[in-house]
Amino acid sequence: MMNKEKITSIIDFYLKKFVEVNGNTLPNKIEAEMADPNQNQDEEWRIWFPIASKVTDNEIKEFENRLGCEFPEDYKIFLKHKHFYELYILEASFFKHPVNSWKESLGEMIFHENLKDDLIEKGYIPFANWSDWGLLCFDSNRNKEDNNYPIVLWDHEKADEMEDVFNDFYNLISEDDIENEQPL
Repeated sequence: MMNKEKITSIIDFYLKKFVEVNGNTLPNKIEAEMADPNQNQDEEWRIWFPIASKVTDNEIKEFENRLGCEFPEDYKIFLKHKHFYELYILEASFFKHPVNSWKESLGEMIFHENLKDDLIEKGYIPFANWSDWGLLCFDSNRNKEDNNYPIVLWDHEKADEMEDVFNDFYNLISEDDIENEQPL
């Protein structure tokens, strides 16, 4: 369970940092459980707060069945830790994870019609944007025995090429920990 503690600690660190610099505002509708209850409802930009995840193992299993493959265990820890609208670690901007619509939100990104032929049908499962280059994807074609897939970068300008960027999800999350000496 050491991975779980480290992953949750790093997620908490970056979400806390984001809130401290007032980055947690969006010009969108915010789900009630995540919205600032003290904010004037007439303001255009809405304040949101990360909250404990309500994602269950059964919900993840349902999503995996729709996807046709299982997520890595470390990514499941990620999904079951916090709900958020924005989370940045390294150059990764993780797909939003709102409390009541996380499956729809994640599904919109993963099953996006423009990506279906380039990614999903080839075994690449997107989960985050990478800077302005493209998408980080699990390469479900490799390490199938433990679902600890390598992470590849799909560059939107080189749609037919994949570049290995991280050994696995844990490596992505913990890489920044090494560079910035994040607390555990």
